[in-house]
Amino acid sequence: MYNHILLATDGSELSEKAVQHALALAKLGQTQITVVNISPNYPRSYFEGSAVIDLKEVERIQQGWLDAAQVVVDKVVAQGTAVGVPVKGIVLQSDLVAESLLKTAEKEHCDLIVMASHGYRGIKRLLLGSETQHVLTHATIPVLVLR
Repeated sequence: MYNHILLATDGSELSEKAVQHALALAKLGQTQITVVNISPNYPRSYFEGSAVIDLKEVERIQQGWLDAAQVVVDKVVAQGTAVGVPVKGIVLQSDLVAESLLKTAEKEHCDLIVMASHGYRGIKRLLLGSETQHVLTHATIPVLVLR
């Protein structure tokens, strides 16, 4: 049914559900997966309430985030290998998570996006935003959302 699944994961327990579903779907349909973890940029604005930090310290923090993201991606690649599903891992650095996911899906020629949603509602959703909602609204391919 699908040839190439884009799987978004942040390594959380909830996104592990998305990983397991994507792997099962891929194995069933002999489909490949591209797994993506998006690491944020370190906030650099003085107006965000953060203390001024040395540039080398910022680079160290960002590298730590990228390393942690790579661990998450490598885990999914290993899980795929263990069940016979080809998985390509990608780590991106961006503050525009939904846009990065959509661009990656297009670039990798994916025909399904699998991701988890925390299901925030009301004021919490307004404050935290919804990357899932953005993907659902702007995707040109099917999106499977797990909760």
